[in-house]
Amino acid sequence: MTKLEKENQPKKLSKFQTYFLYFFLFAFLGWCIETIYGFIVLGHFTKRGFLYGPLCPIYGYGALILIIFLGKYRNHTLKLFVYSAIIFSVFEYLASYVLEVLFHSYWWDYTYDFFNLNGRISIFYSLAWGIIAILFIGHIYPFFKKNVNLVLSKIPYPIKNILFFSIFVAFSFDTIFSCVRHFPIA
Repeated sequence: MTKLEKENQPKKLSKFQTYFLYFFLFAFLGWCIETIYGFIVLGHFTKRGFLYGPLCPIYGYGALILIIFLGKYRNHTLKLFVYSAIIFSVFEYLASYVLEVLFHSYWWDYTYDFFNLNGRISIFYSLAWGIIAILFIGHIYPFFKKNVNLVLSKIPYPIKNILFFSIFVAFSFDTIFSCVRHFPIA
């Protein structure tokens, strides 16, 4: 490809920017799922998650783990199921532990669930992560990838950059202020 042809190619977001947009999208969808679940169970709106804004980062990180590391097992359903069940159980356990140590709070508790480990993970959710991974890699992510790419192709590169930067800055400030809010004093 000549230099002129390269210059005429539409500019794309970097891999980091693209992954961050997927993180943001799935963190938002996770917050929506949590909020709907909370409304169904409690009968009224409750603030879900760690951040001030409508995001549950654990869903965004989970989506990135699937997209970046486990997507290669798309055609190996059993491997995808087993690896996802193990990796997400470890991830959930570590996230629970870190949140407890740093903020002296619990965002979930499986103490009364069958076959749980310190109330941080349970066999039910470990199996659920495996099933969710299969659905995510096989259907959910391809659907969103196709539609996100379609939308991004219609937006001029400078606007995409401004949107990315704005979302990134807002998320960073939300994370900082939320950490300060939850950090125990004394």
